[in-house]
Amino acid sequence: MSSMVRQYQAALRNDYTFLRTPAQVREFVRSDRLEALLNSDYLTVNRVSFPYARPEVRLFVERLAKQYHEATGEKLVVTSLTRPLSSQPRNAHKLSVHPAGMAVDLRVPGNIMARVWLESALLGLEASGVLDATRERKPPHYHVAVFPDQYAVYAERLIAQETLVAANAPATDAVQGDVNTEASLEPSDASRSSHEGGERGEETAQQASGPAAPIFAALGVTWLVAGAGLARHRRRRTDR
Repeated sequence: MSSMVRQYQAALRNDYTFLRTPAQVREFVRSDRLEALLNSDYLTVNRVSFPYARPEVRLFVERLAKQYHEATGEKLVVTSLTRPLSSQPRNAHKLSVHPAGMAVDLRVPGNIMARVWLESALLGLEASGVLDATRERKPPHYHVAVFPDQYAVYAERLIAQETLVAANAPATDAVQGDVNTEASLEPSDASRSSHEGGERGEETAQQASGPAAPIFAALGVTWLVAGAGLARHRRRRTDR
């Protein structure tokens, strides 16, 4: 419940409208308050009735999808985005932020290594305070609510660092080292503890300590993916 309250309060702070009808969704798309997510070489928007989201959510999904694809060779699969109140399932939580365009549901990968990568990425980003991630069981997926203000600042800093890395290859070892250390914070920092969630029999987990995580390369920037060990579970209600 505390997670749902946190998501809902973030929507209120941003003065987001909780859309009631498909017509209202289309109106927000025309006014550019919602942006379309499209299929790409690294992203599949799978049978989503309203493939639109707030700009920060779109940026988050596209960055995560590209990094996920480069690390695992698989496409990130989105199963839900904005849902008007009239299209919410019966078991949707009353504080759901899907009608505000602030949430995205991601398919749970069948490949265990891809699943470890994705969960580690979400855990790290949640620990950074830019989103709230929940693993739901019926149907299996990750519900992710992106906190727009926090994520916008976070992404802006990382994009600037990535641009600097790409444009400043001859930089001194000291400068380059500083840039790569900062950039390693996305999507996960192995030194942080972080959380995962689930549905009615959901779990939210804190990362357990374990062996050093593997190093992947994404967008020309090196960063660490946290290990697979998960512990400390807490219960949450369903938000589909």
